[in-house]
Amino acid sequence: MGLTSMAVLLLAIAAAVVLFALTIWLWPRLGKKSIGAVLARVGMLLATQLTLFAAVGLWANQSFGFYGSWADLFGQVKEEGIVVDHSAADNRVQVVGTQPVKVPRGNVPRAGGKIEKINIAGIESKISGPAYVYLPPEYFQPEYAKKTFPASVVLTGYPGTSEALIKGLDYPVRAHKLAKAKKMQPTILVMMRPSVVGQRDTECINIPNGPQAETFFTKDLRKAISQHYRVGDKAANWGMIGNSTGGYCALKIAMRNPDAFGAAASLSGYYKALQDPTTGDLFGGNKKLEKENDVLWRLKNVPTPPISVLVTTSKQGEHNYKDTMKFIEAAKGSARVSSIVLDSGGHNFNTWRRELNPTLQWMAGRLQA
Repeated sequence: MGLTSMAVLLLAIAAAVVLFALTIWLWPRLGKKSIGAVLARVGMLLATQLTLFAAVGLWANQSFGFYGSWADLFGQVKEEGIVVDHSAADNRVQVVGTQPVKVPRGNVPRAGGKIEKINIAGIESKISGPAYVYLPPEYFQPEYAKKTFPASVVLTGYPGTSEALIKGLDYPVRAHKLAKAKKMQPTILVMMRPSVVGQRDTECINIPNGPQAETFFTKDLRKAISQHYRVGDKAANWGMIGNSTGGYCALKIAMRNPDAFGAAASLSGYYKALQDPTTGDLFGGNKKLEKENDVLWRLKNVPTPPISVLVTTSKQGEHNYKDTMKFIEAAKGSARVSSIVLDSGGHNFNTWRRELNPTLQWMAGRLQA
């Protein structure tokens, strides 16, 4: 039985109920002071708690889609995704996996690149936010001294941390290894959280009478990076990658601002802004603004800009599967759309690690230096 099956959940609930009832029934009989009776009471309590935690965990997994299978839960699924280009005649491209390598820091940037922590002060948005910038080794080599580089903004989910992009998902390591193997062009990575105003989840939207998050990403960030580093200032030089909330932000921002970003990759992203206690009121009752930030609505009602997009999902384990299929079908013919569809994979780092190498290669192939 699969991890996400209802039968497994019902079995766990039934086991928890039965063990709880047995504990109540047997407790008086196990009231002796012997070692055996004490061990029996401890065992009954542990078994009851374990089944209860298992039932709650299985319910949470079904509700939020953290893991798609037992193998996914225990980190046994390692196969990388396949990029399918829906606008190409021969649309199946197998991407070979790589092993992580350590990116040198400090005094050897020509060998392994460099990661800098910066703070971006937004002049137009009035927002300031920290970021980590990965500069590939070529950036410091003499033969590249007068060349500009493409850049990808990389966003976490909410409430993720920028450090997770470096330590958990290994973005700089992967980009370094792929470029060294000539599988992608050297690319600058700007790694950030999508939440740029404290703990509020802005969904990367210009909120009426509130934070102007979209302006920060489309104008302030690009201008600051282009002025400080050798990065082009055209949309063709810029891409955006994100997972979960960051994936929604990447896709939505590129579709709404094709003059800022020429490509976007959404890993397990959704297609319209979520509203909950962490976001507050995002639209101030403005239904027009709400629709304009709904990606599927835009495909049906707004001319699709000439950008390249990549979306990912899993047939089992991801709640965005149906909407992703709708997006792919609606975008055919109007956008250069590609996808990675795994057979199984939940909403977690293990799934995104399987998608990152092909995503980085796909992105680098669509940006101009």
